[in-house]
Amino acid sequence: MTVRLLTTEEVATRFRTSPATVRYWRHIGIGPDGVRVGRRVLYDEAECDCWWQTKVAGQLAKGGR
Repeated sequence: MTVRLLTTEEVATRFRTSPATVRYWRHIGIGPDGVRVGRRVLYDEAECDCWWQTKVAGQLAKGGR
């Protein structure tokens, strides 16, 4: 199994937001889990997908937008 790691910029593009927002999510603990590798933070693509599905399911359960 190959693990694809995404940069902060790639995660931002995937979720149609800015890299600053992804960094903020990480800072306050609500974004996908990332791992620091040297100076960069990398995100497992599968973990990002799982995080997004959980977020969407939570919004739908609340009757959110």
